[in-house]
Amino acid sequence: MAERPEDLNLPNAVITRIIKEALPDGVNISKEARSAISRAASVFVLYATSCANNFAMKGKRKTLNAGDVLSAMEEMEFQRFISPLKEALDAYRREQKGKKEASEQKKKDKDKRTDSEEQDKSREDDNDEDDERMEEEEQNEEEEVDN
Repeated sequence: MAERPEDLNLPNAVITRIIKEALPDGVNISKEARSAISRAASVFVLYATSCANNFAMKGKRKTLNAGDVLSAMEEMEFQRFISPLKEALDAYRREQKGKKEASEQKKKDKDKRTDSEEQDKSREDDNDEDDERMEEEEQNEEEEVDN
């Protein structure tokens, strides 16, 4: 756990980016207001995490999951966030599924290339062995002719 309250604050760069995205162009915000928003965001995250942890503990789990967070939002009476959170979660899951499928396809392609390269190498080795045998046979034939 954090030793100082400041350790629990979200990074200023993140807060500044969120604020800039939320405000219309040309609107400025004072350092004091940015600091207040940062503290409020940190308190919100801590409270949401605590509520979600309660749901995980009720389920006899140590790991918080998305369902715990959604339940926490409802318990905290932030129902209007549930639908956008579900949409974001679905988008995240689709993205992760796409990445996983792409990774699996890449692995399959790599395995196919490796198998193909091994077959090619095996053929080359077989050809090399055949060439060596032919050379030996030719040498043996030449020796027999010389004898």
